Amino acid sequence: MSAERSVVFIVDDDASMRGALENLIGSVGIEVRAFSSSQEFLAAQRPDVPGCLVLDVRLPGKSGLALQEDLVKAGIALPVIFITGHGDIPMSVRAMKAGAVEFLTKPFHDQEILDAIHAALERDRARRREAALVAELKTRYAALTEREREVMKLVAAGRANKQVAAELGISEVTVKVHRGQVMRKMRARSLADLVRMADRLGLAGAPA
Repeated sequence: MSAERSVVFIVDDDASMRGALENLIGSVGIEVRAFSSSQEFLAAQRPDVPGCLVLDVRLPGKSGLALQEDLVKAGIALPVIFITGHGDIPMSVRAMKAGAVEFLTKPFHDQEILDAIHAALERDRARRREAALVAELKTRYAALTEREREVMKLVAAGRANKQVAAELGISEVTVKVHRGQVMRKMRARSLADLVRMADRLGLAGAPA
């Protein structure tokens, strides 16, 4: 495991299951926070670190599936691992379609839940890395002038300098100057790099 802090949240109304999971997950050096209901989990402060949620499907009050759907609607991208003693195919399909990492039926082997947790934490780390990269790219993009943004969109869409010049009504030399500024400000190492950046920003193929 990475030395980076990560947290596994458990929501299960069975105290013995919560205790067993806390001991198991804690034994491999991962921080654990356990809750007996969806409401208790939602009311708690969650640290802004990589994490995942081990969630029982059937809970008092708001069910695990309902909690997962609420998290998705709220834009909380916490990977979910469902555990249940009452698993059925429609329930698991619904959970997986909503983005669950795994759906385990009790009793499960220790290694099964640990493998699912490792996969979920890595998924959250990757999501956070991507979000940080996109945020940095947005900052760089905001530093471009309006004309540089127009040039970037066209270049990323595959237009040659001559075509960009014709579409924008400027000289090819001017396009080259703007293109150089775009590459410098966006810190793009190559045209392919710039295209990937534009794609992450949702600009690729967009009209100027």
